[in-house]
Amino acid sequence: MDQLFVKIIIIIVYLGVVGFLGFLGWRRTKNAKDFMLGGRTIHPAVMALSYGATFISTSAIIGFGGFAGVFGMSLLWLTFLNIFLGVFIAFIFFGKRTRRIGRNLDAHTFAEFLGKRYNSKFIQKFVGVVIFVFMPFYAAAVMIGVTRIMEAGLGLDYNIALIIFAVIVAAYVIFGGIKGVMYSDAFQGSLMLIGMVALLVIVYTQLGGIAPAHQALTDLTKNPAVAEQTAGLASGGFQGWTSMPVWFSKNWMIVVTSIVAGVGIGVLAQPQLAVRFMTVKSDKELNRAIPIGGVFILLMTGVAFLVGSLSNVMFFQETGSISVVAAGGTDSIIPTFLKTFTQPWFVTIFLVMMLAAGMSTISSQFHTMGTAVGRDIFMKAGKSPKKAMVVSRIGVLVAIVVTVVLSYLLPLVWDAAIGIATGLFFGLCGSAFLPLYFGALYLKKLTKAAAISGMVSGFAASLIWMLLFHTKESAVFGLVNAIKGTPDAPVNSLIGNSIVQFLDPLFIAFTVSVLVTFIVQMIVKKKPEKALIEKSFAGVGQKKK
Repeated sequence: MDQLFVKIIIIIVYLGVVGFLGFLGWRRTKNAKDFMLGGRTIHPAVMALSYGATFISTSAIIGFGGFAGVFGMSLLWLTFLNIFLGVFIAFIFFGKRTRRIGRNLDAHTFAEFLGKRYNSKFIQKFVGVVIFVFMPFYAAAVMIGVTRIMEAGLGLDYNIALIIFAVIVAAYVIFGGIKGVMYSDAFQGSLMLIGMVALLVIVYTQLGGIAPAHQALTDLTKNPAVAEQTAGLASGGFQGWTSMPVWFSKNWMIVVTSIVAGVGIGVLAQPQLAVRFMTVKSDKELNRAIPIGGVFILLMTGVAFLVGSLSNVMFFQETGSISVVAAGGTDSIIPTFLKTFTQPWFVTIFLVMMLAAGMSTISSQFHTMGTAVGRDIFMKAGKSPKKAMVVSRIGVLVAIVVTVVLSYLLPLVWDAAIGIATGLFFGLCGSAFLPLYFGALYLKKLTKAAAISGMVSGFAASLIWMLLFHTKESAVFGLVNAIKGTPDAPVNSLIGNSIVQFLDPLFIAFTVSVLVTFIVQMIVKKKPEKALIEKSFAGVGQKKK
């Protein structure tokens, strides 16, 4: 009872701070620009922590930490790609031009940025619809992760924890706008840093140091009992938790194409991240944010993947089973690890940290979905910005309801629901948005027709590959099985047993999108309006701005 009382007090204090920051955001939100972009005056440290906290959530720590418990330290390549593409390339080559062009066009959302850049209402509405319809899958992944931690840390029923979390997030996103979101993100990002560093120290201390811990993990695969438990993984190319899977094996395809590349590349076209580039007032502010963002991503994902991998040693020593067996599923590895191997006081701290990680990401997701409704889908010429804000807040509420429903359903159909749902949305964004987003920033001659064709074809190719060919999704949707399967012989992919069924949709759809964009550009000779290009790129490329 005393421990529960302490947990409740800590959580109440945490929620009180978050509530105050949401109130502060509400007090400072006077118009649509404040609600959607923070008035374009957000401090670089706040922006960097908000970017990192939005990027790294429970889906990374719980979901992909669980994947590391299964596949091992090969997931550290995702950490490298996240820092190189998600921070360095994103801030230097995407962020600066996004900020300048977005300001020139007075764009308030990612969809509006693309729509105005190509002078296309269709692009703006299409991107807005994709965000509103598919981002709830990613949001559900985050919500599932937080709820699992609340379930383990507080002993709450999953359904009750889910509703509590949804209500808390709804309160400050609906009223605080992006200022409330980013203020809270910065606070929560700081908590996340402290918690992850403490977790890493605890794990290495219990395993006798860095070298002994890694050696024990390498030697673990030599144990006959472990070899028996990993027989299924070994048949798919598993070679141990400190080694990469066999090249072009099933596990290699999952780790490299779906987890590392799918998420690592898809981050460049994440709407909720791209819009943050438009919240600061200068390129100098973006430069100042880079080291903060890089260190944050390194500590968040690096620690999660190390702990997930090393948990196998501790679980086997304690229970005689590897992590995924002892925990009863991929998404339960990290929560079960914390409950089993750390002190109750640290579980409480980590619970607050996971609340911070989840709320920082999911609040940004809900804000993005809400503005997609209010600004991109239903906003019409001459409509009052205040009415658009009201519609955006209604959109947030609808998005939350849809996300809660998905958070009930996804764990029933996917064991690793968090990682799969995250990869699904990241891959879809990379396929549909990345080519025309890059074109909007760098290709002045790219036509509206080429941009639209590439976007729609990439989106369609991604969905088709998921529905009919990529086993992880097609097995759940059941369309292939309904067409070709029988009760005795279910069929999950039109490719059958080919290794290509494990190739992530991003690789197919992104290629299709780029090829279609290029072909249509060659066919359509009509050039973009000179006035639009001059307006969009005014000051872009200049060193001082």
